[in-house]
Amino acid sequence: MENPSLTESLKLPVFFIACKVFEHLIERYLPPDLVGKVTFLDYGLHEFPRNLKKTLQESIDHIDTPSLIVLGYGLCGNGLHGIRSGKHILLAPRTDDCIAILYGSYTAYRKQFDEAPGTYYLSKGWLESGSNPLDEYQQYIDRYGQSQADWIMDQLYQHYKRLVFVAHQQSDLEQYRPKALEVAEYCQRWGMEYEEILGSDHFVRKLVEISMALDKADGDFIVVPPGGTLDQRQFLR
Repeated sequence: MENPSLTESLKLPVFFIACKVFEHLIERYLPPDLVGKVTFLDYGLHEFPRNLKKTLQESIDHIDTPSLIVLGYGLCGNGLHGIRSGKHILLAPRTDDCIAILYGSYTAYRKQFDEAPGTYYLSKGWLESGSNPLDEYQQYIDRYGQSQADWIMDQLYQHYKRLVFVAHQQSDLEQYRPKALEVAEYCQRWGMEYEEILGSDHFVRKLVEISMALDKADGDFIVVPPGGTLDQRQFLR
């Protein structure tokens, strides 16, 4: 028997609420009628999961009409734990964070994690937003002075051994490589080795496709019915 909640969802308006890091990927696959129904939230929210949860919940609650709301986020430091669907249906990738989405699959991410667990990632979005060790260092210098900034950065990054720039097009690698190499040069402070990887848009493309046909959601995605709540356990594998 067909799941009534999935059948009904096909008649609902669709909205996307996503991290700005995925803006260029999501917009590439959105059908024309959804272009104006996307909210991209600031990159910096992932640094403070409590703020991410608050802002995301407010964005969901702000949508008056019962809808299918697609979340362009992983669990992100438990930032999605406790998010309530309210009158809506929620669709979210089943990933710990956005790295698996950049790689295109959880399997690809897990392979990289197992081979090199001490990896810090860069992306086009993070380089644009200043969310990287070099820019953070400059901000700490302005705020606390160089000596204190050096100490803070050492506490944050001394255990990382690899710096990886993940892009989805060769043109992005070439355009953002100069900035990525600046970051890599600074990260030699901790002996990080620099690599470049072409990721995959498979996860994002599938997220958009499933938003059009929710009954196609598989184990890589979480569907929360009206009145439900996203829970940390739903992301575990």
